Amino acid sequence: MKCLVTGGNVKVLGKAVHSLSRIGDELYLEPLEDGLSLRTVNSSRSAYACFLFAPLFFQQYQVATSGQDPLRCKILMKSFLSVFRSLAMLEKTVEKCCISLNGRSSRLVVQLHCKYGVRKTHNLSFQDCESLQAVFDPALCPHVLRAPARVLGEAVLPFPPALAEVTLGIGHGRRVILRSYQEEEADSTIKAMVTEMSIGEEDFQQLQAQEGVAITFCLKELRGLLSFAESANLSLSIHFDAPGRPAIFAIEDSLLNGHFVLATLSEPYPHSQDLRSPELCRPAPQLQAHSTPLLDDFANDDIDSYMIAMETTVGCEGSRALPSLSLPPGLQPPCSPGPHSEEEEDEDEPSTVPGTPPPKKFRSLFFGSILAPAHSPQGPRPVLAEDSEGEG
Repeated sequence: MKCLVTGGNVKVLGKAVHSLSRIGDELYLEPLEDGLSLRTVNSSRSAYACFLFAPLFFQQYQVATSGQDPLRCKILMKSFLSVFRSLAMLEKTVEKCCISLNGRSSRLVVQLHCKYGVRKTHNLSFQDCESLQAVFDPALCPHVLRAPARVLGEAVLPFPPALAEVTLGIGHGRRVILRSYQEEEADSTIKAMVTEMSIGEEDFQQLQAQEGVAITFCLKELRGLLSFAESANLSLSIHFDAPGRPAIFAIEDSLLNGHFVLATLSEPYPHSQDLRSPELCRPAPQLQAHSTPLLDDFANDDIDSYMIAMETTVGCEGSRALPSLSLPPGLQPPCSPGPHSEEEEDEDEPSTVPGTPPPKKFRSLFFGSILAPAHSPQGPRPVLAEDSEGEG
């Protein structure tokens, strides 16, 4: 594999690497016919990020030499980030960047061609790996928000950098509300400061969501994508469903596209009752007696439609397309966790102290290794993982 990036696209590539570094510690690099793919996942498997740079993004793009199979590799994020550490230096001194994969020596060579004939060569060791592939479909999410990244970037500026989670919801008058999420201590009488930002519907290019819906996700992981999209003057689309289901943040351009998939808090924000309409508080219907037994509470949330998995295929074709999953017939997305969910089981335990807020739970997006031949008629099957407390 060999690709050549020139001009301002070198800085764009560097900012994409900076955004991915907020998510995971390892970078999966895979050259495809559709372009160069950079992917990562965090250690708790609750966040996934991917950038795909189209062949037109590069001045020269070669997937593999004749007679060679395309390589895919995994390298340390810190090693690759060190090449693009200073974005100001990239903009002022670097004229072009050449990236090549050498399968024989297991080296990823990144060469920066700077002004005055200076060349900086970085030889990074890598490991052969499976294809890290996310299985998700934004079309399955009923709620969609789309706005210029500048609008959302300015909205999150008042929130402190140390803030872990933020709640996004639709308030009265179809105003989009961003509110800091703070866990309340049962024995604490001190109230933490709550920051809230309100954005009018007119600032959004698309607002397809009903009043009262709200999700809570990690703000730190989103800041990187917001910074990248704002510098590239792109719009950001947010696709989400009920609390506990992954939210998809997407940007798209003729030369690149990016997708960040973040886990959301499975329990509603305790102070967001004013955002939720009465219709959303109705209990979910009971499943029929002849329904398939549930393996765990992921089944209640139709997590098959959103589960992130690691897809391994023998051929190259399997890594170039994202499988599209559909909702199973007869199973409608509930507005709240089903009667068999772990949250309700925990609330019924006698050890629960009355008045104590429930523990924070994020859905884990489990990445499993699925070995399937390219000619297999069946697609990859998602692997389900149990909830792990303390994530997020």
